[in-house]
Amino acid sequence: MQKNILIIPGDGIGPEVTACGKAVLEEVAARYGYAFAFEEAQMGHEAILATGVALPDETFEKAKASDAILFGAVGHVRYDNDPTLKVRPEQGLFRMRKELGLYANIRPVILFDELLDASSLKPEIVKGTDILFFRELTGGAYFGEKVRSEDGEMASDLMVYHRYEVERIAVKAFEAARTRRKKVCSVDKANVLESSRLWREVVQQVARRYPDVETTHMLADNTAMQLIKHPTWFDVIVTENLFGDILTDETAQVVGSMGMLASASIGDGTGFFEPIHGSAYDIAGQDKANPLASILSAALLLEIGFGMKEAAKQVNDAVARVLKAGYRTSDISGRMGHKDKIVGTREMGALVIQSLREQLL
Repeated sequence: MQKNILIIPGDGIGPEVTACGKAVLEEVAARYGYAFAFEEAQMGHEAILATGVALPDETFEKAKASDAILFGAVGHVRYDNDPTLKVRPEQGLFRMRKELGLYANIRPVILFDELLDASSLKPEIVKGTDILFFRELTGGAYFGEKVRSEDGEMASDLMVYHRYEVERIAVKAFEAARTRRKKVCSVDKANVLESSRLWREVVQQVARRYPDVETTHMLADNTAMQLIKHPTWFDVIVTENLFGDILTDETAQVVGSMGMLASASIGDGTGFFEPIHGSAYDIAGQDKANPLASILSAALLLEIGFGMKEAAKQVNDAVARVLKAGYRTSDISGRMGHKDKIVGTREMGALVIQSLREQLL
């Protein structure tokens, strides 16, 4: 059976890293006898330049017709420097999530033993870190009503959650926990936010269906501290959109770099797979970007999107072997960096493919 994969390279380093992710998928297809058909489309800053909108209708139609989407990144320094711009790259990403019904963002935070030295924290603190985040993706302040007063002196972003939105993401988190260490930590700000009080109430109700899973509730600010102090305590974390965005970026320093964190966005429509890093225009086109998050996102595409668990494991194992051999992009070079073999984006991608070929012979 043929699977149709849409590649959306996006902006900045997006085209460089997705090229590596795509190459790995092509290698897997060749080795396992899968039939993958690839198509490319625009989204983000480059789409705005070409069409005037962040998500052209043509791209969205291709997305709906595909079996999975591998995405790079969106963003440009132009929008950071001018917050008054009305059309922004992120709008395409938000529309894609909302209209495809991608409400569950799954973010594995796994520290490879080979990168203990690359973490900002002491090895004895972070060794064994393996956290699975479930970030609610289509509600909260990112999607609530946005207001700016006529005089420009006031602005607001409405944080809205409905019971069903909390329930469906909580169910996914508890189901996943049953396959892991059977621990769920729900993160909110129930001490000050009414939306968080609803969140906690619904999660408590869902938890009763899973008596075999240990459930804890933690305020977002305390979670930020505990992720640094005791990252290995956490198993599955479920939280709302804004908190999930911030906390998972924090964990990038636990595992060594944002260039190591993959994600899968799933729900009612086509699965959307992407590294969590941004467009990083400061290094775009310089062969410096870490492609491993895109490659690991491709592994999630195989596992979650297509149910090809063995192929996904082979990709993850190939990444681990390359790291064990000492190869690093500059962002994951550790404190003993003189011992690392520093390579660029393309070479790192090629090394993973070489490792795949060797193990599949």
